[in-house]
Amino acid sequence: MIRGTGCTLPFACCALLSLSASARGDDDDKVVGSAQQAVQPGLNSEQQQAAGIVVAHPRAAKAPQRIEALGMVLDATNLLADSSEAAAAAASARAVAAELARLQALYSGGAGASLKMLEAARAEQARAQAQAQIAAARFALHWGPINGLPVAQREKLIQAAASGTSLLLRADLPGRHSLGTLPSTAVLEVDGIQVMGRVLGVLRETTELQGVGLLIEVSGAPSGLGAGARLPVALLSAQRSGLSLPGGALLFDENGAYVFKQLSQAKAAEKARYVPVKVNLLVPYGDGWLVGGIDADDNIVVHGAGVLWSLQTIGAQQHDDDD
Repeated sequence: MIRGTGCTLPFACCALLSLSASARGDDDDKVVGSAQQAVQPGLNSEQQQAAGIVVAHPRAAKAPQRIEALGMVLDATNLLADSSEAAAAAASARAVAAELARLQALYSGGAGASLKMLEAARAEQARAQAQAQIAAARFALHWGPINGLPVAQREKLIQAAASGTSLLLRADLPGRHSLGTLPSTAVLEVDGIQVMGRVLGVLRETTELQGVGLLIEVSGAPSGLGAGARLPVALLSAQRSGLSLPGGALLFDENGAYVFKQLSQAKAAEKARYVPVKVNLLVPYGDGWLVGGIDADDNIVVHGAGVLWSLQTIGAQQHDDDD
């Protein structure tokens, strides 16, 4: 699990805090993880102050619909080479598998194949499968959005890029490693002319700019726009409405982003209980994110979420040990 930017907890504070399995989130909140749901931190007012816990209501806001990025035209021959390598490796693996099946049938029938030939064919199949998997993984790493397309669309796109009918461009957002909702359209600024592009998806590789990158297809681009050209790109998406939270409120695990919500207390003397609630990241907003999945009247932990994560982890380990 990866923690967010919440504060860390001094080890001595752990003794002050207790855990409870009785708390539950609101019906309209999506509580994350059965293990997390079973072990929820509980703190009295002094413990909250000592741990630096701060709660607040999220604010309603609308996200901007334009994100500025830096684009670079990609070399289509690299796409063609990776695609051809993956296709050739897959075809070779199929041929080797068919030969192995033939030898196995001959060996089982006692004619025309020895055990040594069969073992050699099995070794060759293992090598061919490994090469095919490596080639497929390389293509997915370099061209993930294209790899996810249906076969017919993928082949059509590759042929268009290889023939020069369209070009592919990488749009980088320097310093940003997450995006939220995928923009639907890209606008390239080419010598003062706006050229429209289609956003295919997020690329898995980073560049020297150390930021999230998007793969964009541009049809009918100016003929002088070639591989290696760099130009400004605007990423456009429909304006989103949601609730804004600072970055310190958000944590991440294998299920995605979540926050800690403070549950209502029946009595003032009771300990405050905190439940993890899954949120949907929409778009970056200020120093945080615009999110969905929570309500405007929820008490969300905006400072000290890392403390609650630590307590939850400790409690879950104790729970597992007891089992």
